[in-house]
Amino acid sequence: MAVTRESVLAALNTVTDPVSGKDIVEAGLVRALNVDGASVRFVLEVAPERAKDYAPVRDAAEAAAKGVDGVAQVTAALTAHQAKAPPDLKGNAGHGKPVSPLQGGPEKIPGVQSIIAIASGKGGVGKSTVSANLACALAAEGRRVGLLDADVYGPSQPRMLGVSGRPASPDGKTILPMRNFGVTMMSIGLMTNEGQAVVWRGPMLMGALQQMMMQVQWGALDVLLVDLPPGTGDVQMTLAQKAQVDGAIVVSTPQDVALLDARKGIDMFQQMKVPILGLIENMSTHICSNCGHEEHIFGHGGVAAEAEKLGVPLLSEIPLHLDIRMAADGGAPIVVSKPDSPQATAFRDLARRLVEMGKA
Repeated sequence: MAVTRESVLAALNTVTDPVSGKDIVEAGLVRALNVDGASVRFVLEVAPERAKDYAPVRDAAEAAAKGVDGVAQVTAALTAHQAKAPPDLKGNAGHGKPVSPLQGGPEKIPGVQSIIAIASGKGGVGKSTVSANLACALAAEGRRVGLLDADVYGPSQPRMLGVSGRPASPDGKTILPMRNFGVTMMSIGLMTNEGQAVVWRGPMLMGALQQMMMQVQWGALDVLLVDLPPGTGDVQMTLAQKAQVDGAIVVSTPQDVALLDARKGIDMFQQMKVPILGLIENMSTHICSNCGHEEHIFGHGGVAAEAEKLGVPLLSEIPLHLDIRMAADGGAPIVVSKPDSPQATAFRDLARRLVEMGKA
C-alpha cells in the first residue's frame, strides 16, 4: 500500500500540541513534510524558549508517523523559529535584534577533529568541484575525511562523488552517511528526489543543517569539509553558531565581479570569528589542448592580491580544464579518475598544504 501525504497528516493529527491544545498539524507546527515511498521526513517548528520541552512531542510524532501502513523510516527535525524582538517600554513593536533560536553556542561534532568550511561569495566559481576534489585528495593522503554538502538549494556532491540511494536510519534518529572514494558524505540531495526543489524558509534550513551535523553518524574523522551554499545567509550563520568551525577557505575566480562577492564572504566569517585559512583561485588559467597556449580567460592575480591584502595564504591556483568538469559530471573527481594528471596534482598539492598547516 502506497504511503500518502494525507495518511501521514491524519496520523500526526493524533498528536497534541501541549501549548495550544490543538493537534500539531492544526497548530501549524508541522513543516516541510516530505513523503518519498516508505520514507517520511518533516520538521516541527516551535518557539525558541520551548524547544527543549517539545522533544517528547517530536518522539510522539515520529511514533505516530511510523504507525502508518507502509512507512518504514521516519526522520523528524525539531527547530525553533526566530521570534520578534519584544515591545519597548512605551509599548511600541520591537524592531531590534531578534531572539536567536541558536542558544548554547558552538559545539564539537562527536568524533570530528577539525571542521573546515568551503565557501564562495557567488555561485558558479567551482566551490563544490573544489570541495569534492579536495576531499578525495585528503583521503588519498591517508586522512579520514568527511564531506557535508550543505548547499541545500543546489546539492551536487552526490553526483560528483558517484553516490546514490537513501541514507539508512536504524533507529529513526541517527542517520548513516554514504561513502565513496574514501570520503564519508552526507547531502540534502540524498534526502530529496532528483529535480525536486527545496522550498524551505530559514528555520527549516537551520533544522536540516543541525540534523546533518549532529545526527549523522560521522564516526572518527580527521577533518569534515562543509560545502556551503554561495553567499552569506542562514546556512553559513547556523554553521558558525552551532559548530566549532576551525577555519574557512574561500573560493573565487580571478575577475573583479567574483572578488567583490568573495570579499563579502570573507567579511562574514570575520564577523563570526571564524579564521580564514586561505583563498583559492579557481579557473586560474587555461592551456589549449591543441597548441599548448596558456590564457587567463578570467584575468589573473586578483585572488593573490586579495590574499596578500588580508594577510592569508593563496592556497592554490586551480586551472580551468575540461577534464575537471567531465570527471565531476561523471561521478569520479579528477583526483580519482586521473590521479597523475596536472589538474589532479593541483588538488593533491592543496591537500598536502592543509596537512602541513595542521588543519586536516
